Amino acid sequence: MQAKPAAKKAPSSRAEGVVTLEQVAARAGVSPSTVSRILNGTATVSALKRAAVDEAISSLGFRPNPVARGLAGGRTMSIGVVTQRISSPFYGEALSGIEVELEAAGYVPLFVSGNWNEADERKAIETLLSRRVDGVIVLAGRLDNQELEALSDSVPMVVVGRQVTGERLFSFSFDNRAGARLATEHLISLGHRRIALLLGDQVHDDAIDRQNGYLDALAAAGIPVEPELIVQSDYTEAGGMLSISRLMERDVAFSAIFSSNDQMAYGAILGLARRNLRVPDDVSIVGFDDLIMSRYTMPPLSTVRHSVYETGAQAAGAMLSLLRGEAPAVRLAAPELVLRESVRRAIR
Repeated sequence: MQAKPAAKKAPSSRAEGVVTLEQVAARAGVSPSTVSRILNGTATVSALKRAAVDEAISSLGFRPNPVARGLAGGRTMSIGVVTQRISSPFYGEALSGIEVELEAAGYVPLFVSGNWNEADERKAIETLLSRRVDGVIVLAGRLDNQELEALSDSVPMVVVGRQVTGERLFSFSFDNRAGARLATEHLISLGHRRIALLLGDQVHDDAIDRQNGYLDALAAAGIPVEPELIVQSDYTEAGGMLSISRLMERDVAFSAIFSSNDQMAYGAILGLARRNLRVPDDVSIVGFDDLIMSRYTMPPLSTVRHSVYETGAQAAGAMLSLLRGEAPAVRLAAPELVLRESVRRAIR
């Protein structure tokens, strides 16, 4: 018996591979340019045509290509973001704010790490520029102001945590000095006079500002500065533990600590516990940043609220303003002291 020829496969409504704009147009019975204008929001068409295009997009599974659309307008619809350590809980919150704000505007963030290293940061920016990003957001960083200003000639830039100026460069920072003064004043109000400072790396503007805020509060209260109570660290949990070891080696008395960030405070609390010193019974401690984890430490950490997520969102908003040719307007909340269980009145 002769075998029947194989039946021809019925044409699928969904094309093999990527569905094209032309296929959507053919299905909807309109021109490709009409589909393009509908997708871009620039078309003035009847409700019937718009419904036909929407139905074609849905049935064919068409996904608009934002890169192709951006290139048609001279853009890649991507923004480079230079963080320092993606694994950092501080930078993680900021990156979340940037991502949400950019994606709502149709942009894709490309995250790279500078690792607090000038060469790595320069290489990261060069990589982003080679990918033709539409702008670059730099969180703190090590490159000097002059180099950032020169780079902004090639692409709009937003720099967070530093004060830099340039024609296509916008920068802003939190009021770190006022926040540090607020934290130190609170400890002083509870009767503490020997207050240790865990200081961040002084290559950062915010570390210098937080030290100055601490010094401002001591001066206003008439408390002399004791250099042996100030410990240089690096904004990490390990740095906070090491700072406690250094204070103990100096054999100096202290009843309270102002930690220049929450991460060092976490390490300091552990370092104190390993020496049988309890927080806040033996030592009070206040941090800075109000990271999410500060609510769940033992004890929960008193700290200065610095909305890191909002800082990231504001940075993204500033970049979008630059791309629209508008002057960015950033509004960050003033520092606020968040009181939890890591402080108590000094025992006289």
